[in-house]
Amino acid sequence: MSGPVATEDATPAPETPERPGRGVVQLEPGRETMVGTMPVRRVLPQRPRRTVGAWCFADHMGPVDAVQARGAGIGPHPHMGLQTVTWLLAGELLHLDSLGSEQLIRPGQLNLMTAGHGVAHAEEDTGGSSELHGVQLWVAQPDATRDGPPDFEHYDTLPEVELPGASGYVIVGDFAGIVSPARRDSEHVGVDLSLRDEGAVLPLRADYEYALVVLEESVEVDGQVVEPGILAYLGLGRAECRLAAGLGSRVLLLGGLPFPESILMWWNFVARTREEVSLARREWAAGDDRFGSVASRLARIEVGPPAWE
Repeated sequence: MSGPVATEDATPAPETPERPGRGVVQLEPGRETMVGTMPVRRVLPQRPRRTVGAWCFADHMGPVDAVQARGAGIGPHPHMGLQTVTWLLAGELLHLDSLGSEQLIRPGQLNLMTAGHGVAHAEEDTGGSSELHGVQLWVAQPDATRDGPPDFEHYDTLPEVELPGASGYVIVGDFAGIVSPARRDSEHVGVDLSLRDEGAVLPLRADYEYALVVLEESVEVDGQVVEPGILAYLGLGRAECRLAAGLGSRVLLLGGLPFPESILMWWNFVARTREEVSLARREWAAGDDRFGSVASRLARIEVGPPAWE
């Protein structure tokens, strides 16, 4: 599942990520929206928070039952300048892209697609899930790689991390000395952690900014309760973060060096200028080779021109 970004999420103009204070806890409610017929909680981007490190998009979908999951598919659509990170807690989806990739993803597995200059993909419901629950994340690519060739990676297993009071998976990056094999074009990290009753102390890097996305139940950080649908922004300058949790609490920790480049987000594109976005949209509408074609049973997704045209 992926996108699109709407004007409610981010203004259609290049933006420099805000530089936060140190040791903060800012609770920033996301918004409920629809991707296809699937309800999602969008916690990034939002106003005022557009990025956390290079992370620029986070949709928390589900959990929904089998009937609702039938609407989980999304037809062929384009991306540029970003990586899609698909992570499931329950159910399965089929990834198809214009590179020829065809990959089923299940819980504990990672699909990582690098768009670079341009790629198209679709995600289809397989009909084999009694429940669907997961997150779709985007990572903004830096100037050094955002116009490079597209790529796709799948990992059946990821390294597990064990802490006093918590265990989980290092999806991307380096956490507590455990390193994911997944590609990353900038200094960022993503970790899925299941917490035990006693809570946990998470080791952090002081030069990273961090945020928490609660996937199940709730957690308490610095005396503030965080529930699904809220981005808990933790700022810079932390060497650790102490979490109190109840039975079954599960969180996604996102972090990274503050992204140094101004980005523009519109529809399924991460760019730097309006001209780049307008050109990409026209090329998709014209069926240009830039994005290629996807062998999907679902209808191709189109969009009208942006408001500035």
